[in-house]
Amino acid sequence: MRRIRHALALCIALALAGGTAARAELWGYVDEAGVAHFATEKRDERYQLFFKGATSLDPPDAAALAEAKAREDFMRTPLFQRVTHHPNVRRFEPLIEQQARAHNLDPALVKAVIAVESSFEPGAVSPKGALGLMQIIPPTGERYGVTGDRKRSLEQKLLDPAVNVRVGTRYLRDLLALFANDLKLALAAYNAGEQAVQRHGNAIPPYPETQEYVKLVQQFHALYRPLPPPERKPVRIVIPGKRAPPAPSHVVAQ
Repeated sequence: MRRIRHALALCIALALAGGTAARAELWGYVDEAGVAHFATEKRDERYQLFFKGATSLDPPDAAALAEAKAREDFMRTPLFQRVTHHPNVRRFEPLIEQQARAHNLDPALVKAVIAVESSFEPGAVSPKGALGLMQIIPPTGERYGVTGDRKRSLEQKLLDPAVNVRVGTRYLRDLLALFANDLKLALAAYNAGEQAVQRHGNAIPPYPETQEYVKLVQQFHALYRPLPPPERKPVRIVIPGKRAPPAPSHVVAQ
């Protein structure tokens, strides 16, 4: 799994869609250097359980209440505050909103990809040469028309947040179109490449890093999406029917 090397690195784990979904968990720890690490399972003794979502075996009402309670508890933790109130989250929110809307994407999904890819660090560079907020590699930048010039190299342009998010959102939109709006496959392709997904019969490749990546982005997506308003039971309004007019009184003349 690609390790996030910056501080913004934990998310709320919500149960994934599906009737047989198991209880979703979030494990993590902060090391001596202040770097946060996260996973969907306990990797070693350093990892502590921070969140456990509801299981589909619970009755619907109990599951919803348990999930709401767990989310409320998690929102009070310092870890949640770091994820949601990091200065760069607010700093890049207008750019994310703009580019997400321009490419018909959920802004919460774009934020989720950025959280997992770079932890909102615009200068992030991976060992494989992926750059910036959405970790764009130079060949992908070139595919979308980004080239170097006398003022800035291709790599320098991809580190520009405006260029980076524009390319990243276009690429993500194209992947969703390629895989018939299957979010899991699009995320797998974003991580491992579309050819890897196609080679495995249009399925998530059996790479631990990619499988973990897909889960984590979905979990961040759930975190950044606004909670739906509480469901209200419809109030039945009874409208009285028309009253029949009173029968006319007949006066019999004497």
